[in-house]
Amino acid sequence: MRTYTHLTLEQRYQIQALLNTGHPYQEIAHVIGVHKSTISREVRRNQGLRGYRPQQAHRFTLERRSMKARRRIPAQTWQHIHHLLQEQWSPEQISGWLRTNQRHPVSHEWIYQHVLQDKRSQGTLYRHLRCQRRRRKRYGTYNCRGHLRNRVSIEERPAIVARRARLGDWEVDTMIGKGHQQALVSLTERKSRLSLLAKVGRKSAEAVATAVTTLLKPLGLPLHTLTADNGKEFAHHETIAHALKLRFFFAHPYASWERGLNENTNGLIRQYFPKHRSFTTITEEEIHRVMNKLNNRPRKILGFKTPNQVCFGITPSVALAG
Repeated sequence: MRTYTHLTLEQRYQIQALLNTGHPYQEIAHVIGVHKSTISREVRRNQGLRGYRPQQAHRFTLERRSMKARRRIPAQTWQHIHHLLQEQWSPEQISGWLRTNQRHPVSHEWIYQHVLQDKRSQGTLYRHLRCQRRRRKRYGTYNCRGHLRNRVSIEERPAIVARRARLGDWEVDTMIGKGHQQALVSLTERKSRLSLLAKVGRKSAEAVATAVTTLLKPLGLPLHTLTADNGKEFAHHETIAHALKLRFFFAHPYASWERGLNENTNGLIRQYFPKHRSFTTITEEEIHRVMNKLNNRPRKILGFKTPNQVCFGITPSVALAG
């Protein structure tokens, strides 16, 4: 008997990508792993004037779940919640963390309502919520990126990777800033959601290969597979695979839903390094600060543990301060 679960933000990014590439609801449902009526209902209830957008759909869902009942919450708990909001923890992450660690339970819907009420009172808590600006992803403008030698398709990747049943299966991507000057290499571990970042002087295959190897080799975590898109910056994939003793796979061209975790993680990173910013100004201190923030946030999918807890057993000090 199947158990119903709510769609995650990562799945909503996959739905958007598949809709924009013309896939019917039945095919989208098969990829996501839900019934086709779930996709139909999701699009019907959560699309806006500009079509279906993941962040907007997620917000609509949270607003519908808002609780009308109000309970008394101690002032000390609200102070702790304010502190975690300022650390860019989402209301859902804060709620799950408080509940899991036996503190005073506060629903994430209630925290959202508290933030909205604070905004109406000229407060500034809302500024710490993620994804304040509209995010647009352009589809349909394909360029000829050439062919990578000896690339291995994602179709040959072991089935265990899709199940997220083990540590050691990674996804990699690159991000560019204003004027296409310099780039960030982004790595995400599929099971734990651990995120790693490094800046490269230019988005060349050699620089990207060096950054990936430097980030993963000293980590002390399992390294089984690495999945990327078909960008030319991954032309040295065989060098990476040999240095790290892992298997390197490539998603299908223009199939971003096969790397939905990348899409979601890049959105989180863009909060700190937006497209209009020149990456030449990014410092190593900033990169480490962003990694610490991302890896010390509790994730619902992890039972409200943080990526650092799952990988290294490290409890975030910011959550223990309250």
